[in-house]
Amino acid sequence: MYFYRHYVGGEALLAFCIHTILLIFVVFCIDADTFTFKKNTNTFMKPCFSHPKTWMLALLLMLFLVPQTALAKRIKPNTVYVISLKGSLIEYKDKNKFSDIIPVLMGFKPNVTLGMNHLIKNIRAARNNPNIIGIYLVGGTLKGGYGMFAEVRDALEDFRRSGKFIIAYADNYSQSNYYLASVANKIMLNPYGSVDLKGLASRSTFYKNMMDKAGVEMQVVKVGEYKSAVEPFSATAMSEKNREQVTEYLHSLWKNLSSEMAESRKLTTNAINANADEYTLMQAAGKLKTSHLVDTLVYADQTDSILNSYSLFPGKKVAFTGHYNFTKKNRRSPRDRNKIAVVYANGEIGGSRGGIDADAMIRTCRALEKNPGIKAVVLRVNSPGGSAFDSEKIWRALSQLKAKKPLVVSMANYAASGGYYISCMADKIIAEPTTITGSIGIFGMFPNLKGLNEKLGLTYDGVKTNKLSDAFSTDRPFTDEERTLMQANVDRGYELFIKRCADGRKKSVDEIKLIAQGRVWTGEDALKTGLIDELGGLYDAINSAARLAKLPSYQVMAVVTKPGSSPVMKAIEAKVEEQLLSNTLGGYYNLFRELNNMQQQDRIQTRLLYDVDVE
Repeated sequence: MYFYRHYVGGEALLAFCIHTILLIFVVFCIDADTFTFKKNTNTFMKPCFSHPKTWMLALLLMLFLVPQTALAKRIKPNTVYVISLKGSLIEYKDKNKFSDIIPVLMGFKPNVTLGMNHLIKNIRAARNNPNIIGIYLVGGTLKGGYGMFAEVRDALEDFRRSGKFIIAYADNYSQSNYYLASVANKIMLNPYGSVDLKGLASRSTFYKNMMDKAGVEMQVVKVGEYKSAVEPFSATAMSEKNREQVTEYLHSLWKNLSSEMAESRKLTTNAINANADEYTLMQAAGKLKTSHLVDTLVYADQTDSILNSYSLFPGKKVAFTGHYNFTKKNRRSPRDRNKIAVVYANGEIGGSRGGIDADAMIRTCRALEKNPGIKAVVLRVNSPGGSAFDSEKIWRALSQLKAKKPLVVSMANYAASGGYYISCMADKIIAEPTTITGSIGIFGMFPNLKGLNEKLGLTYDGVKTNKLSDAFSTDRPFTDEERTLMQANVDRGYELFIKRCADGRKKSVDEIKLIAQGRVWTGEDALKTGLIDELGGLYDAINSAARLAKLPSYQVMAVVTKPGSSPVMKAIEAKVEEQLLSNTLGGYYNLFRELNNMQQQDRIQTRLLYDVDVE
């Protein structure tokens, strides 16, 4: 039975039975010379033990049908789980590798991604696995939002509270990665490495002057004095209301980050801020150690001896298991007839590339309604919003689903504007303190290309049958009547948004209007205003859904909505195009991306500010 040593649970017995049946089938029913079914009645069901090809075919079939859990290396006692902090942290990573492989085959850099769905599950499994003694966080350049990092950090904190250790090492730490690594028992740094601790900043690019030179005017209609998504195209600097809200949510976000880092490092928040004010990226590594931001200065080749000092067996080295191997070991979940579906709503609503497709989400909701095994649903939202019309369509589908089954929303980095629109009807809303949410407002933008046309020498002429047959043409500015019509349309959309939120949160319209106006809130502040119910992560939402459905046991099932036509090819096309354009345009790529997205979006939007970076 040595061959089955890597199988887990009942897989060993199942695999043995399958392989025995296959062996009997090959020996008795397959012609070893032609690898086809035996047709001769005299030889059919007569065994052929002596032919070497028989055994070769049997062995190949057995290896082909080995489950992935068996191919993974066995988790030995005294093992450290290694998590590489590089690439990009994404919400969900499935089995499809084509979108990652194709750009590499075309000569671009590898697209390294780390799926939250695997990472959190692995950390929780490592906590409960007696053979795992600790976690080693190596590297410090993982990209991702603070909401997702907070959730990973909470899982690591829970792992450490179980009595197991966490060790971190990097040549250089970005600020978000240092926030993650600060939970470790020991932080190691290259003797000439750095920690980029500086506080938070949010900067926006304003295109108005450039568009004025090109002869393009962006005509804006909106509701919400804090609704700042239009400012990059209609102003040259932040409005006072926008500056007020950004200042408040940045300080709220930094208060959470700095207090958690201070608590883990046994420092005060004043000490963290004092180091940030000195811009630690430019400080010598020795000063970082003196300031107790890191514990040890070592080179990468010296880390093994430190890790071995944590061995359970004196004089014996620790073993290591990587993230990929451990993920394969934890791929299977205990089966249960009661299931909780986790539906991932990731990206822009109604975006031209990827994002949340309204029709696909509606189909998913209908399927979940009809599935008797699905007892509750968790909607995992990571979206800045998007099309107002698509947001309303998704709201309708989710409301109908909620009427049949408990619905809980879990918010990741952001669930704002349209992202909040599709969340507000849930039985319970849970967010991280660092989540960006709210932004209950609506706007429309229409370009006037008259100045550009004059520069290019373009003229337009035509005929029409009715007064407004040529309404909202881009070759001229709005007429007074057109602007009035558009403002009325946006006002109706805003009032509907307000009503959806009031009904969902069981508040009056006036109460919602006090916290709306397009204003952005962190999860911590959203809890105070009543926009959310609880602070926590995805697993908190899953547990809440189980309680609402009164499930003593359950199985979690991930659901990723995809457009009906060629999602794999669309993903590949988008990734390759992004690589080509970013390599060609360099620093101008973000500008191109925003203008291109704006051209392909619905004119009426419920979404966050374009091109906001929080660093």
